Amino acid sequence: MNIKLIAIGKTDDKNLQQLIQLYEKRLGFYVKFDFEVVPDIKNAKNLSEELQKEKEGELILKKLQPTDILILLDENGKQFSSVDFSEYLQKKMNSGIKQLVFVIGGPYGFSAEIYQKAQGKISLSKMTFSHQMVRLFMIEQVYRAFTILKNEPYHHQ
Repeated sequence: MNIKLIAIGKTDDKNLQQLIQLYEKRLGFYVKFDFEVVPDIKNAKNLSEELQKEKEGELILKKLQPTDILILLDENGKQFSSVDFSEYLQKKMNSGIKQLVFVIGGPYGFSAEIYQKAQGKISLSKMTFSHQMVRLFMIEQVYRAFTILKNEPYHHQ
């Protein structure tokens, strides 16, 4: 199974970029992992929230294959412990899917079309995090899940 993380807009903070790259590299030992950034919408300040979500949604859809399983990172999604998330990933791998795609939306969330296409929603926390930080947190949690599945000492119970 391949795992892809799609996020809207680039990360400006070099420290975050380095940490994201570190966990991407670590993940490469366990799974094929791709991190794709959808460019920010140009002139977004001139667009309504709804129109911005629609345009971002169109760009996200272009990054998907018909067989992809789409999971949204959404504040109203299901929350997991790290161990539960590792079990969730194991079930997805066992189901024989080709690619699992997690998406971090833009500042206003997702378009209706993206919500309709999604097969699930995950929330990292009830707290609000910057979209920049969520990228790092998500990649680290995927890495942590694989270390749990492999019984490696990274995660402590």
